[in-house]
Amino acid sequence: MSEVKIAAQLRTEFGKGAARRIRRAHQVPGVIYGHGQEPKHVSMPGHELLLALRTPNVLISLDIEGDGKELVIPKAVTRDPLKGFLEHVDLLAVKRGEKVTVEIVVSTEGELAPGGNLLEHVLNALPVEAEATHIPDGVTVSVEGLEAGTSILAKDIPLPKGTTLAVEEDTVVLQVVAAQAEAPAEGEGEEGEGAEGAEAAAAE
Repeated sequence: MSEVKIAAQLRTEFGKGAARRIRRAHQVPGVIYGHGQEPKHVSMPGHELLLALRTPNVLISLDIEGDGKELVIPKAVTRDPLKGFLEHVDLLAVKRGEKVTVEIVVSTEGELAPGGNLLEHVLNALPVEAEATHIPDGVTVSVEGLEAGTSILAKDIPLPKGTTLAVEEDTVVLQVVAAQAEAPAEGEGEEGEGAEGAEAAAAE
């Protein structure tokens, strides 16, 4: 995974008012934590950060003005619920060669067995442990020909070299279920019976 370089500044003002002023300046407030150090409050350019966060578990090299460089990965991202812009980012400080626990996307390929089967994602993302500078973007699993009742466990998913599971091996990640037949609309049968009754009455 390549690094994304972003310039940052230390923050000395806190609270909602300060955060609003930072966002009006097209910056995003964030906090760096980890390695037993005191949390470090920073602000980062919004557009550059938004582009970087399009990559899951992106490795960011922050060049903090007056404080040197810091290697981080995003741990929690807060967005505006209506407009979607970045409001705040929690960042985890990492070191080269260090193992970190992250969640990676599980994608699928192939077609399920015919017959209206449905694929259920029990886990939306798979917890794994990987070297901080070699976090995989995700993994792909084949579901070709799988029938209802089949489950794919964490141990069944092929992981890149150097990446290990951070969840129990027998944890269900995907499962195939049979599609449920649609139930008749409520009152449908009663209406039919009423119509037949009316016809019988008319015949008498």
